[in-house]
Amino acid sequence: MTPDPRLLLFVLAAPYLASLCAAWLPVRARATAAAMSGMVALAGLVAIAFFYPAVAGGGTVRQEYEWLPILGLNLVVRLDGLTLLFSGMVLAIGALVSLYARYYMSAEDPVPRFFSFLLAFMGSMLGIILSGNLIQIAFFWELTSLFSFLLIGYWHHNQSARDGARMALIVTGFGGVCLLVGLLLLGRMAGSYDLDVVLAAGEKIRADALYLPALILILLGAFTKSAQFPFHFWLPHAMAAPTPVSAYLHSATMVKAGIFLLILLWPVLAGTGAWYLIVTTTGLATLLIGAWAAIFQHDLKGLLAYSTISHLGLITLLLGLGSPLAAVAAIFHTVNHATFKASLFMAAGIIDHETGTRDLRRLSGLARYMPVTATLAMVAAAAMAGVPLLNGFLSKEMFLAEALEGHSGTIIDQLLPYLATLASAFSVLYSIRFIHQTFFGPEPRDLPHQPKEAPPWMRLPIEILVLLCLLVGIIPALTIGPLLAAAARAMLGAATPEYSLAIWHGFNAPLLMSMAALLGGAIMYRIAGSRLNAIEQSPIIGRIKGRRGFEATLATIIDGARMLHRLLGTSRLQVQLRLIIGTALAGGAIPFLLLGFTLGDKATTLLDPVFAVLWMIGGACAAGAAWQAKFHRVAALTLAGVAGLAACISFVWLSAPDLGLTQLLVEIVTLALLLLGLRWLPMRRTDMWQGTPNPWSVKLRRGGDLAIALLGGGGIAAVTYAMMTRPQPDSISRAFIEKAYPEGGGTNVVNVILVDFRGFDTLGEITVLSIVALTIFTLLRRFRPAPESVELPHQQRQQNAADKARSGAEMGDTVAHYLFIPRVIMEWLFPVVLTFGLYLVMRGHDLPGGGFAGGVTVSIAILILYMASGTRSVEARLNVRPVRWISLGLLCALLTGLASLLLGYPFLTSEARYVTVPLIGAIPLASALIFDIGVFAVVVGTTVLILIALAHQSIRSPRTRKPDDLPPRPAVRQGEG
Repeated sequence: MTPDPRLLLFVLAAPYLASLCAAWLPVRARATAAAMSGMVALAGLVAIAFFYPAVAGGGTVRQEYEWLPILGLNLVVRLDGLTLLFSGMVLAIGALVSLYARYYMSAEDPVPRFFSFLLAFMGSMLGIILSGNLIQIAFFWELTSLFSFLLIGYWHHNQSARDGARMALIVTGFGGVCLLVGLLLLGRMAGSYDLDVVLAAGEKIRADALYLPALILILLGAFTKSAQFPFHFWLPHAMAAPTPVSAYLHSATMVKAGIFLLILLWPVLAGTGAWYLIVTTTGLATLLIGAWAAIFQHDLKGLLAYSTISHLGLITLLLGLGSPLAAVAAIFHTVNHATFKASLFMAAGIIDHETGTRDLRRLSGLARYMPVTATLAMVAAAAMAGVPLLNGFLSKEMFLAEALEGHSGTIIDQLLPYLATLASAFSVLYSIRFIHQTFFGPEPRDLPHQPKEAPPWMRLPIEILVLLCLLVGIIPALTIGPLLAAAARAMLGAATPEYSLAIWHGFNAPLLMSMAALLGGAIMYRIAGSRLNAIEQSPIIGRIKGRRGFEATLATIIDGARMLHRLLGTSRLQVQLRLIIGTALAGGAIPFLLLGFTLGDKATTLLDPVFAVLWMIGGACAAGAAWQAKFHRVAALTLAGVAGLAACISFVWLSAPDLGLTQLLVEIVTLALLLLGLRWLPMRRTDMWQGTPNPWSVKLRRGGDLAIALLGGGGIAAVTYAMMTRPQPDSISRAFIEKAYPEGGGTNVVNVILVDFRGFDTLGEITVLSIVALTIFTLLRRFRPAPESVELPHQQRQQNAADKARSGAEMGDTVAHYLFIPRVIMEWLFPVVLTFGLYLVMRGHDLPGGGFAGGVTVSIAILILYMASGTRSVEARLNVRPVRWISLGLLCALLTGLASLLLGYPFLTSEARYVTVPLIGAIPLASALIFDIGVFAVVVGTTVLILIALAHQSIRSPRTRKPDDLPPRPAVRQGEG
């Protein structure tokens, strides 16, 4: 019996939910966070195992939720034999890493935060593997880059950790952008972004003219993520991360994401000359360069990092050969590499943890003090070297067999057997060095710590992995055989070749090559091993520093940005606005110049005299605001508010009360926030407008501003008039009007559009609004206006105070003092306005109002309280936590969409019904109301967050503020900002 496919959604979502829970744990809750991480991974592993009977024969389990069905973008969770193997690998090693990290991480570190990052990264990796949609893959791909950045830079006090995290993010982020474009091209060629459709369209895609650019872009994404040459340099610098992170990233996750993508798309992209040339050449270069560099590393983790690069190149090389048997060998070695590399990194972490160093030049003779760890590390290193009766030997023998086969007849094909044997010998050499210099030789001296064996529970993950290396190496058909067969059938289908996992195939060429590699590596270490410690960098390629190229490229980009800033940037806001608006005007004028401008022939109506007077008043106030700006900023803001009020009345006049109400509320809150923000503006200079050396420059500048304003306003007016004089064709607006009540359950068409028909757009907008508010708050809390110097003469200080009062930059004790509103009236207004805001939210689906209008209204209520009582008085009575409002609002809106998915409807689909309430009767209810409440919470949170940041630094009395009395930081609780 096949389990419910919705169980896959649980496997995907559980790490993210656990990540949120871990983030809220106390700093010292190390054991709880580790247990939570391990249990989530084990639960996901068990859930995945239930699906094995359904996919073992080549079947696929899918669960699809409609997201944007018109665009072919649906949320698809998909599992077959290949993805089962990879997801099982991610979850199994994730559970072992969680147990290992419990004992590795110091109790002084914020360990719950570490596990929060680890779980989120685990979920992102599962998202790549289980996604059944190309765009979905790209989304989770970027999440892996983000969370790996957080994991690598976890010890952010360490400069090398910050540098390594930044390098990994930039390199893999660049590849992610390329991958997104490549996947978009791939979906276009296949005619769908659904993965199953794409995998079935291999011939069509390879014959398309866009195949080559799509291939190059996708390979760039895969190569950057899997550290292929020439993008391999970021991986060794990621070693600054904690060892559990290195073990996880190098074995089953980050670097395996690119390998998984190559395997997943192998049936579609492989089989062409371009694929063979690019992938094989890149894999071969990575294999040799990584193996050669690993020989000369003195850091244990550095040696393992370069060996990872080499083995990733080996897998890429196998995939590049293009034969089905080579693809099977690539899958097999991917799994084998995960087991022995994770165990080796954990062993290196134990050595570092117990001795205080990873330097091979200081380590020796540790087998006397750490016999169990030494035994485990020797077995894992032997598997990495390809010693018989271990798993690495079997997959390397398959690799050598494929290297002997003729694939293309090129020079690469002819040299491949020799180069493969040489790379295998290098692997033996650095494996022997790892073991011999660490565990054998004289007793260690001058180590930071006295060596001792690690706790048994810390060794348990290594013991399990080493046991797997042995079992797979001795009885492969009973252990890895069924999983490998299921993965191969899922990848290759009918083209799955016959292969054998027997540990003995007789005396043949691959066996001889393997023995030659083992013997050659041992001889090379015997000859050169004693001299390796004296070599500081790898010969031949040691001078080629990938980091130098990266830093040089980054510096070039930064220099270019600075040059553009010098050419186009300015410290004055007005100049920047002229540039932006002027560019927009130039772009808007292009259609007029190319296509001309004509008016329609539709008859116009007479202008109502009252409406004309209204706009004459509004226009006069707008002009007055521009004129007063050079004399009195408060007066200019007041006139601008009157002009905005004219726009509000115009909306109501033209039968748009919802827009009029929203505009009115926005005008009120904007005016108040601008009043609070006037202090941040520079003081007006008395000689700015009068007595300047060159008055013509001022007139010319103001004339240019007037011209830009007239062109902008006139252009919009001309386009509007041209549209209104044309017959209106059938537009989407009629469809919205007709479907608002039957399908959205609301008579307020504007609100139904915002929370239902275009709810996804609204979700994106409130997300951006939240980010902007947090950014503004962060900027304001770090900036303090400079105090007035006490060295100024008394007369000059008096003049400055008068200038500030005249410009409105100093608000006094409260804004209410300047607005001549009694404080008691403003305090009485608070509950009235608050109730009105909640009323607007509840009625918004059928009448003018909604979440945005209600949120702004509640913000006005809180603003009134601030103006009436001052900041400290308000916050002593009202505990405002705006960041929580923002978080809960976003969560509420998102959960509304996810609920519709769980019920089998497209994301954010609304359900509307009438509910009978005793004594009241039937009342309309819509699920969109919950989404609207989320919008309401976000608007309240963002507005109040900005208000708090401004109020704490603007509402200060000039009579009480001393010259060195800086405004305090906004009173938001720690962790809120």
